[in-house]
Amino acid sequence: MPKNKTHSGVKKRFKLTSSGKVKFARPNRGHFLTEKSQGRKRKLRRGAYIAGKNADNIKSLLGK
Repeated sequence: MPKNKTHSGVKKRFKLTSSGKVKFARPNRGHFLTEKSQGRKRKLRRGAYIAGKNADNIKSLLGK
């Protein structure tokens, strides 16, 4: 039986925490930062967690 490969796009964008949650960085931090308010950019700095079926899908793509 062949090994399962990790999805290379997913492994760059998501991390699994030790408790099994899926963590990701918020989008919209790439460019045009002068047009965004300081508060908005501050909130985008924090990561977020994915819940439910989406988290299960990402875990399967990560091979976990």
